[in-house]
Amino acid sequence: MLVGNSLWYLVRQSDTMSKLVLLSLLFLSIVCWTIFICKLILFHVKKNQINAVMQQVKKANNIEQLLAIATMHEGTVPGYFLSKTVIFSQSLRRIGGSQQATMLQNNIDQTVDSLLMHEESYLPVLQTSAAVSPLLGLFGTVWGLVHSFLSISEKQSADITTVAPGLAEALITTLAGLMVAIPALVMYNILNTQLRKMEHDLLKLADHVSVVIQNVLGV
Repeated sequence: MLVGNSLWYLVRQSDTMSKLVLLSLLFLSIVCWTIFICKLILFHVKKNQINAVMQQVKKANNIEQLLAIATMHEGTVPGYFLSKTVIFSQSLRRIGGSQQATMLQNNIDQTVDSLLMHEESYLPVLQTSAAVSPLLGLFGTVWGLVHSFLSISEKQSADITTVAPGLAEALITTLAGLMVAIPALVMYNILNTQLRKMEHDLLKLADHVSVVIQNVLGV
């Protein structure tokens, strides 16, 4: 409790620039935690959606059944993937030719890539926050040290009672920067791992869909 009061006292006693740095770090922390919680929930929901669609696709034997599954899951990631792939496969059926399998695979790869690119949105914010926060903290520290040395110059004294408050005020921004950067880096790695798992699930779904369509097209 005493430490908490001392920190709060240092924040209140800091100058305008130091307070701006601390407010910036607080804003970054709120943004990072908001992105992390929302993305984590969404990844969990979408993983369940992909698994549910995959179970249905395993039982499908023709393009009409795939289209029915896509309609049933309209508005979801696997539903979008299915609808795009089925529509493209229907155009392949009309075109014909020996390049159907290659064209189908290229379309599937492009669709998966576009979905993953969309899912990566806001992840760079976490990565950038993890990199920028320590630098903001360091800026606040250097600013505070300059203030501390100016105070020494004004008072013509370098004893501990003169130096300590300025140093503590300077170092609090470094502490705040690390308190934002470390969780942001951990959050980024967790979400990136979840994204890679989603990519794996989408590719498995793509393989099942591709097998069904190729059997129907006879390629």
